[in-house]
Amino acid sequence: MVIVKEYRVVLPCSVEEYQVGQLYSVAVASKNETGGGEGVEVLRNEPCERDGKKGQYTHKIYHLESKVPSFLRAMAPKDSLKFEEKAWNLYPYCQTIVTNKYMADKFELKIETWHKPDMGTQENVHELEESEWKKVSVVDIDIANSPVSANDYKEDEDPTLFKSKTGRGPLGPNWKKELEQDPAAAKMCAYKLVTVKFKWTLLTSKVESFIHKQEQRIFTNFHRQLFCWLDKWVDLDMDDIRDMEEKTQKELEELRQHGAVRGTSAQEDN
Repeated sequence: MVIVKEYRVVLPCSVEEYQVGQLYSVAVASKNETGGGEGVEVLRNEPCERDGKKGQYTHKIYHLESKVPSFLRAMAPKDSLKFEEKAWNLYPYCQTIVTNKYMADKFELKIETWHKPDMGTQENVHELEESEWKKVSVVDIDIANSPVSANDYKEDEDPTLFKSKTGRGPLGPNWKKELEQDPAAAKMCAYKLVTVKFKWTLLTSKVESFIHKQEQRIFTNFHRQLFCWLDKWVDLDMDDIRDMEEKTQKELEELRQHGAVRGTSAQEDN
């Protein structure tokens, strides 16, 4: 059975601010994850139009040998551990589809995101059929209080310690309630609908569960970083971001070809 979950991430920023913050953080995080033959390779990053809406299309290859679980590395050829990502950023809606040529139609990861100016209280923002919505598990991610592993924790990426020049932070144990009660405060929620399809004899359930665990980890760490990097991106505009993305694309190729493997490795249950 295909596992579908909706991850909800509330943030103390506006939907408009988040568009810049997300793209800035993706560029920085990509560099942090690239080196020693692994990481992100950007093939295309260009304007697009889809379903009558204008946005940005990206096509990337993720070289992930050390970032997949050992039980998959043991059975998959080395050159098969490349994942292809196609994304349509039609903000405030975004869709990302990740595939793998080796696994062909046996694997697909789809992430659909709506960014809404609320506290994550809307139900079925993706407008699924009622029968399908009933099968979806909702997971709330709290960037200050959701658990983070010791390997992932960084003091300078801890929202409970960060104080922004904008006056936001540090985030206490009741920050979401305080944010909700402040009518003047910027607030938003990223509703991320994640569908994992993996069809491989004896491994389907294990791999789908692993991928969801990794997605929750990635969403948690990424949004902790995004908030703690607020002062680095809050004064940027979209022209700044496009310039940064162009430079980052060149830097990623250089990083991938040299240096040591770095970034997030797969966390596996013992």
